[in-house]
Parts: sequence; C-alpha cells; structure tokens
Amino acid sequence: MSDILFHPFRLNAQIELNNRILMAPLTRCMADDDLVPTADMAAYYARRADAGLIISEATIIRPDGQGYPNTPGLYSAAQIEGWKQVTGAVHRAGGKIFAQLWHTGRVAHPHFFGGGDVLAPSAEKVEGTVPRRRDLTYVTPKPASVEEIHQLVEDYTQAAANAIEAGFDGVEIHGANGYLIDQFLHHDSNKRTDEYGGTPENMSRFALEVTDAIAARIGWEKTALRISPGAYFNMQGDARDRQVFDYLLSELQSRALAYLHIGIFDDSMEFDYLDGRASAYVRQRYNKTLVGVGGFSAQGAAQAIADDKFDLIAIGRPFIANPDYVAKVRKQEDLVEYRDDMLATLV
Repeated sequence: MSDILFHPFRLNAQIELNNRILMAPLTRCMADDDLVPTADMAAYYARRADAGLIISEATIIRPDGQGYPNTPGLYSAAQIEGWKQVTGAVHRAGGKIFAQLWHTGRVAHPHFFGGGDVLAPSAEKVEGTVPRRRDLTYVTPKPASVEEIHQLVEDYTQAAANAIEAGFDGVEIHGANGYLIDQFLHHDSNKRTDEYGGTPENMSRFALEVTDAIAARIGWEKTALRISPGAYFNMQGDARDRQVFDYLLSELQSRALAYLHIGIFDDSMEFDYLDGRASAYVRQRYNKTLVGVGGFSAQGAAQAIADDKFDLIAIGRPFIANPDYVAKVRKQEDLVEYRDDMLATLV
C-alpha cells in the first residue's frame, strides 16, 4: 500500500514531484538575530531533500509579522542571500522547496520589532504569553486600516517575488493556524463592518487579494495556500465560519493553485459546524490538488491517498527525528521516535 507514496506527482506543467511525501512547515526558530537563514539551516533542509517537496518553516514577510524568536524573514537583502544558500543546497541534493509566507497578525509582539502597533482585523486580543518567550504577554492589536491592508497585500506579494529571487520553486501562503490571513476568515477575530468583514465575501476578501496578487506576480503554478476551516489554535470556533469557508473554497476551486494545504495539527479532530473532520469538509468542496497533514503514519497516509482523501501528504515531526524519512519508509525501516528535546538543535 505504501508504494503509492513514491509515485511521481505532477503539480502542473512546470513542477513535477518525485514522490507524494511533503515535508511540512516546521517552526524551528533557528535564524540569526537579523532573521537571516544560517548554514546550519541549509544543511538541515538539504538532508531532507528526498521529500517530494519541502515546505519551509514559516517565514515572515515584514518585521511586524514576527511572533516568535529567531524566525527567518524574506524582506531584506541579507535574508534573500541567506535563503539562496538553503535553496541551493536543496537543489544540489535533488529536491524542491516552497517558501511559506507568514504574518502572525494579532499574535505578533512589539518586542520583536522594536515597538509599534500589532496589526489584526480587529482589536481582539489573544490571551496568554508568547511561546518560547513566556515573559512576553500578548497585547491588544490595532485594527488594520484599509490602507494598511492594501500595504499588507503589497508586502506579501513582494515577499513572494523575493522568494523566487532566493531560488524557491514556489510559495505557500500561510492562511491557517490562527495567523493574520486566518484571522480575517473567522468571526472570533474579525469583527469588522467594512469591506473586509461581516459577510463571507468580505471576510474572504483579504485572503483572495493576497492569493491573486501573488499569482499575478510569480504565476499560479508557483502559488499555493494553506487554510484552517476548523478554528483550533489561538481561535474560537463559530458556526458562521462555515459560510465563510464555503464561499472561500468556491472561489479557490475556480483558481489554479499549485495546491491547497489543510492547516491542522491532528487530522482526526472534528468540528460540529463542519460536520466532522476539516479535511473531509474541504475535499467535498475542492477537487484539485489537496495536501493533507496531521499525525499520519506512512501507512495511514498511503491509505488516505488511495481513498482520494488527499493527493499529497505533509509529514511534520517525524521529519525532525528522521532526516532520511523517505528512504526509511521506502525500505520499511523503523523510524526514530520524535522527542521534544530534538527541537533544541538542527540535525
């Protein structure tokens, strides 16, 4: 059954993957103090180049998008040069890599960008403290003005162009997991009454504007998107969210994304307002290339693809513990179990 994982898969006319196993985006917080990727990061990604596609760790599009320490950026010349070392190493090892573009929105913190406003759809604060910096408490965000939203669209688009300059094969827009784009898509975080809030069309507007602008700049074949219809991280669910994602998915179905990626930590999670799993809800509404994620074993992933639940599968923590994950699965060798202490170093 696992043989299906090793079938080549053509994303589009320009990009063919060697297999159906993707390396999921994994926040490692290992960039230098200027948020420039390091030589250790280049070696880390190159060791995992057997994946059909690597999706980079989430990478911020501009300084005020930072919500965690030492997360890399894609807005400065030095960062672009640093990423060139990463993409070059991956390509020399025979792999392909997309950059995941990120703004954390209301879970950003002024500590990381020298003070100033945290931008979000609405002044809805997340309770708690910043992971890896528990001394920092979240602040109440400033609702982004329409002009600031337009600037964010431009900055996402420039970051995508920077990614292509840095040698990435494409980009995945991070529209999931409770971060900025996702915050526009859920009623818990979006209380706006203007053209970016209130109705499914308005709440989807920012996500579609970012997606369309990036695709116009770098091409649809290099543009992917991650979404989280089920609110589960830094977000409370609301039954009205389903109408937003019904509309968003109908719009995405009419576009030519490289792929759509479901953002969830555990695919077995169920949501009342989605009538079950988020992945099943999305598949019923989107019949183009879909990437599943969330705790799959190799056998479970192969079965899900065979059952047409997904076309591709993204593997996360097992790739941290097993740089040679693809080879081990192919040879049916035992995998090293992931442990939290593995996050401390890049291996």
